[in-house]
Order: sequence, then structure tokens, then C-alpha cells
Amino acid sequence: MEPSDFDDILVCLGMGRWCMLYVIVAAYSCFLTPPQFLSGVYMVPQVDYTCLVPDNTTAVDFSPDSCSYLRNTSGVEEWVPCTQWSFNDSLFTSSVTSEFELVCSRNYQRANYQASYMFGTLLGQYLGGYLADRYGRKIVVVVTHVLMSISAISLVFINDFMVILIFRFVNGAVYLLMPFILSMEVCPPQYRAAVGVLAGLPWAFGTIFLGAAAYFVRDWRYLQLTVSLPSLLIFIPLYLIDESPRWLIVQGRHAEALKVLKKASRWNRATLPPDEDLLNLMKTIEKQTVNSISKQNEESLQVEEKKSKICGRPRLFSTPRISVITSILCWSLFTVSLVFDGLNLSGDIYSADPFLYIILGGLVEIPGYTLSVPVIQRFGRRIPTAVNYFFCGVLILVAIVIPPNITWLVMTLVLLGKLFITTAYQIIYVYSTELFPTEVRSEGMGLACVCQQAGSLISPYITSYIGPLSPWVPSVLFGGASLISGMTTLKLSETLNVSLPETVADLENISRRKDKHDEVPSDRQCQIELKSDCDFSNT
Repeated sequence: MEPSDFDDILVCLGMGRWCMLYVIVAAYSCFLTPPQFLSGVYMVPQVDYTCLVPDNTTAVDFSPDSCSYLRNTSGVEEWVPCTQWSFNDSLFTSSVTSEFELVCSRNYQRANYQASYMFGTLLGQYLGGYLADRYGRKIVVVVTHVLMSISAISLVFINDFMVILIFRFVNGAVYLLMPFILSMEVCPPQYRAAVGVLAGLPWAFGTIFLGAAAYFVRDWRYLQLTVSLPSLLIFIPLYLIDESPRWLIVQGRHAEALKVLKKASRWNRATLPPDEDLLNLMKTIEKQTVNSISKQNEESLQVEEKKSKICGRPRLFSTPRISVITSILCWSLFTVSLVFDGLNLSGDIYSADPFLYIILGGLVEIPGYTLSVPVIQRFGRRIPTAVNYFFCGVLILVAIVIPPNITWLVMTLVLLGKLFITTAYQIIYVYSTELFPTEVRSEGMGLACVCQQAGSLISPYITSYIGPLSPWVPSVLFGGASLISGMTTLKLSETLNVSLPETVADLENISRRKDKHDEVPSDRQCQIELKSDCDFSNT
């Protein structure tokens, strides 16, 4: 077969040892993330404590939260804040909560421990993508994993809580999807769907690993070391992988790309076309890419000029239909992240055994990852997404009315809810990319992902700060948000086997054709302007 583009070269190479090495790196990188991402469950748990009264002081009474005591001095009684506490070490011999006394007025720091990691991921995703495009995929993957190992292992030796937050931020900032992207760039097209689906499974196994390790290691420093040392093993396959040949070609480094492809052919025992044909193809690919980038830059300038012309509104809210899509998807991504992360961090709320809760939570994710693709291929996107949101919301809300002493039933309902929200998480990403027109897809997904990260940032404050005060509030928020997302998703259109719109104007035309009884919109002049001026992606 004479290759006409880079995917044809990958087809010639096949799915051999060279490609599998990249998949192993992506899978193992995903496996390493949950023990850091979810470590707050065991590092900063809610721990029972009692106030310690200073020597030579007699306490008449203690406040219900054990944050202050009543002191009688010369017949005068006054409430005095506690400054020292005794912590119950029956479940955790040592934790960040007890060591740094994150209780009473410092209780909010428990949420900060988790939120610092989330905030790091928010900034790291944008910076990592820029660096990978500029300096290469492999160098970014290697450097970020070096920083991840250093920041994770260093936490074991730090004795200042604020420094711990800084290292947690760094650890979150270097969590990137670049290993997955790199594996997709070298994977033959016929295998990408399978690799993409299986990419989520290591996350579930990493979650199970964290729960099992925490069960046997109850000291937070030793636990942190136990779940961080495996990160050193990834440097063995990292040493063996090469830079993405796609990126090398686009950068004009054809000799290096040819060397990588010849190594791949040896490892995969495949036959490639002659070197001269490959080099000519690389020149063609580079030229096409440069022309495409130039065209995109020109169109971006046109977009910026025309943004102000679209009825004075941003493109994502320029028409009724795109406004509905943008609003619903932003809320959906916010909700799915809020609920998924919130349920992961709620072991002390929904279970008397936080170790079993995390292990079972990882197990229920497995069918959520594996079944989502066949479900949406058979039943579409809209109904499965709404159904998963509905079931998750109902199960979590029902758990509120279960008597607290029936803990196994509460945990079962919540874990089933997690199964449904995991499935919704897998589907909503596919659905979002199909709903946004090509013209605003990157812009729309960027805004939706910001909303998703906002959900991740808020979830630890709900579980670690509000949860201990009012245990029913997290369930109401998670369940209510899921039900609302389920109802709003029904307002979206089905995208299975449907030609997707290229522009915002096309989206409006499709919407009007679906409903022949629509009245002429009041802002008719705005619609006409959109049709004539904004359909510049096809010009």
C-alpha cells in the first residue's frame, strides 16, 4: 500500500511492540494518578478528637464540637478556645489532620489539601499543551513524571503544612493527558477506539490500589511513600519510547522522524515504503499542516473581528440554539466532575469503612468505562446520558432517608450512583464534541472544561468542610445536581448517525427545519446577519 498520509504509515506498522510500549506508558501513568488525586481520603480524614486543657487549669464544661472549654477563674466563668487536642488513633495511627491539628478553626485546611491538587490540574492542562506543542511530547512526558515523582515522594519528609500544599499543587500541575495523547498519535487508526476505552481502566485499578494500600498502611507518611514509589517504575518504558513522529514531521525534523519510523518497523516486524517515498510524504504533510495553521490563524482574526458583529454577543451565546447547548454542556461538565470527585472523597460520609468504600468504588468504575461505548453505539448519546444522571441522582437522594445504622445499604446506593455517574462521565465528553459546531468546538470545549475544573475545585469543600457539619447536605447537592443535569440533557439533540453542523448558522437552520411550527424569531435581523456574515468556516 502506497501511503498518502501519516495514518497510512501507522497502518503499515500495525499494532506491534513499538505501539504497545506507548500504550503501556499511558496506562501506567493513568494508574499512578488516583493514589495522588484521592489521597486526601486517607491523609486528611475526619478524626475524632477531644480538647486538652492546659496544666493548672480546670474545665467546667466543653463545647459540643470540642473546640472550646468553660473555665472558672475566681468565680468568673468564660469560654476559652482550645489550642491542643487529643486525637483518636484507632483507625489512622497518624494523619495530616492529627499531625497538623486541622480541626475547629483550621478544619477548612482539610479541603485545601485536596483543592490545591485540583487547582494545579486546572493550570497544568493549559500550560502542558502549549509546552508539548512547542518542545515535543516526549520531553514534556518525561519532565512531568520526574516532577510528579519528586513532589509525591518529597511529601513524606515535609513538616510544614503550607509547604505540603505547595507540593500538592505541583503534583496536580504535572498531571497531564500527554501520555494518552502521545499513545493516540502512534496508534493505528483502527485500534484507537479500543485504546481510548481501555485508557480509563487503569484509573479504576489505581483507585483500588490506593484503598488496599491504605488498609495495610495506616501512617500517612508511610502510605504516601508506598503509593508514590511505584512512580519510579515508569522511567523504564519512558527511556525506551521515542518522540512522536507526527510532531517531528510537523516541525520539519524529517530525518529524526524517519529514524523513529524505521525503529518502529523493526520492533513491529513490519515493512515500510522506501525512505525516499517516506521523506516526500513527510514534506507533503508538513506543507499541508503549515497551510492549515496559516488558514486557521487567518480565520481566527476574522472570528475576532466578527465576534462583535454577532448581535453584540460571544459566538457561544450568539443564537438561541447555541446558547442552550453551551449552557447545558457547561452545567453537565460541572455536575459530572462535582459528583464523581465528590463521591470519591466521601468515604467517611457514606461508609463506616473508608478502605472498603474506595476499593469498591474502583471496582464499580470498571463497567462504567467498558460499557459506555457499546451503549452509546446502540442507544445514542442523549437518552443514555440523561438516564445515567437520573439514576445517579435518585440513588444518592434515596440514601438520605436510609437509617444511619444500615450503613451497608447507604454505601451500596451511593456506589451504584457512582457507577452511573462514571458512565455519564465517559459519554458526556463524546457528546460534547459532537454537539458543538466545528466553528466553535475548541472554544466550546475549552469553556466546558473550565466548568468541569470548577466542579473539581468545589467538591472537596462540600465533602471535607460541609459534610462533617451537615452529612445530608452533600447528598442533596450531588443528587439534586445530577437530576437537574438529567432533565436539561433531554433538551439537547441526538447526534448518533447525524451529520454534524459546521457553523453556528448551520445549527440554527437545522433547528428550524426540525420544527416546522417555529415562529419567526423576534431578532430576525440578527438571524439574517448570522447567515450572511458568520458562515465563514466554509468560505
